[in-house]
Amino acid sequence: MIDQENIGIYDVGDIYDAIYGGRGKDYRGESAAVTRHIRSRHPRAASVLDVGCGTGGHLKYFAEDFTVVEGLDLTEGMLDVARRNLPEIPVQCGDMRSFELGRRFDAVVCLFATIGNLVGQDELDTTLSTFARHVVPGGVLVIEPWWFPENFTPGHVGGSVTTVDGRTVARVSHAVRDSETASRMNVHYLVAESGKGVQHFADVHVLSLYGREQFEKAFEQAGFSVEYVEGDYNGNGLFVGVKRENA
Repeated sequence: MIDQENIGIYDVGDIYDAIYGGRGKDYRGESAAVTRHIRSRHPRAASVLDVGCGTGGHLKYFAEDFTVVEGLDLTEGMLDVARRNLPEIPVQCGDMRSFELGRRFDAVVCLFATIGNLVGQDELDTTLSTFARHVVPGGVLVIEPWWFPENFTPGHVGGSVTTVDGRTVARVSHAVRDSETASRMNVHYLVAESGKGVQHFADVHVLSLYGREQFEKAFEQAGFSVEYVEGDYNGNGLFVGVKRENA
């Protein structure tokens, strides 16, 4: 039974998977595009850390191309599903702003607009510095942004219905401008299962609308050269940075 008063979508990873699987999120294609960007800049890259890995949708495919693959996420509800589905891939709970694993990777990635959960330039700068500590010199950092301020569409309504393993999940959302620098998305979920009836819960996602120049500043300050690329990745493009050898 879902605790309707104290739950958000990130606490119920199996429902999250049902929603995005039903909406056709292309984890395989996205992972392949990210891998191409990593390998074009670091051909011998063998290790990758996925920050904000969620239920492991990208980890599954990174494991086909990299020898060492690990994940980190803030929410145990997501990690529980990742551990169940991908028991061979290490994942752990941690805050992207301040985690410390004590080792470095050839590449660090942060996808699905997870970076939008930060607030303000200081948090963005701090987080990229944390990422940088986990990237080898010459290694690659890939970040998928949320909307840029000029591209965000206030009033957008989204919706989907999917059925997986006898459970039907409906999701509807409405997004507005929360401030000059953030969006707010109100999301409602209906979950119907035989023997359990229909349950409802809702949550609110406030995501920062960072500008392109803010990302570029944070990358440069953290010791990366950076390029913004579009065209081969669903969503809002990718920032791809290469860590300077002396950084």
